[in-house]
Formats: sequence, structure tokens, C-alpha cells
Amino acid sequence: TIMVLALLLLAKNYYDDYKFKHNEIPKSYKDRIYNKKQEIMAKMKREYGYSIDVPIVVTDKFKNRLYGLTSYNSGSITIYLNKNIMRESIDYMVESVIAHEYAHALMFKRGYVDVEHNGHSNEWRSTCNKLGGLNCSQYVNSKDVIMGKLPF
Repeated sequence: TIMVLALLLLAKNYYDDYKFKHNEIPKSYKDRIYNKKQEIMAKMKREYGYSIDVPIVVTDKFKNRLYGLTSYNSGSITIYLNKNIMRESIDYMVESVIAHEYAHALMFKRGYVDVEHNGHSNEWRSTCNKLGGLNCSQYVNSKDVIMGKLPF
């Protein structure tokens, strides 16, 4: 009985993973991303006097554990979020990664590109904090991701 239950649970997990990978993200995820974007844009307007509407693209093209990336190409700015890890870390992505990437977008828009610190200067960190980022560091803090999943 235990083996059958374990196999059923394994099959369900496999199916859920397959379904997530081969379909659009759930509407609840889209809503959370949209709401966070609106919140960040309001903070940007309050802190900087203007806001920029940067498209957020959820993609499964990342080949590593990169949570997000902000692209600046010929004056066009786009934020990309990694769908491959979104299911396991949606809370962290919404609460930390979107503000992190929007801080990069704002720095690009303001003409401030920091090559020396790979875009993560003190001015960028200050911008990230003002936009509501909970963890304004260069790399994802695995402890924050794990602790965010605990029920207490």
C-alpha cells in the first residue's frame, strides 16, 4: 500500500512538473507579478518623480539558476524572469527579484551603467531598497528562499 501511494505521489509530482513546464504560468503568478510591478512603479514615482514601464518576460530559456536578468539593448529595456525555477521560488521572485531587476532598469534609464561592480554598486543597492527590494544583493540568498518556504 505504501509503495502504491508513493508511486502515485511520484506520478502526480511528475505530471505537475510537466504541466508547469509546458504551459503558461498560472494566472495567480501573472497577477502577483503584475501587482508587484505596479507597486514598484508607484514607489519609483514617489522616490524619483517618474516611473518607467518595463516589460517583464517569463522565459524558460535560462540554462542556469539565474533568477532574473535585465537587458538593455539600443535604448530598449526588458526584464526576464526564469520560469524554470519560478514554481519553487515564486514568493522570492515576487518579493525580491522583481525589485532587484527594476533597480537595474532604472539605473539603465538614468544612464548609470556600473561595469566595475557588475551593475551592483552602492547607488544600485540604494535604488533597489527604495523600490522595495527585500534582498538587494548581487546573488540570490538561498537561505532567504528556503526560510520563505517554511510555515513559521
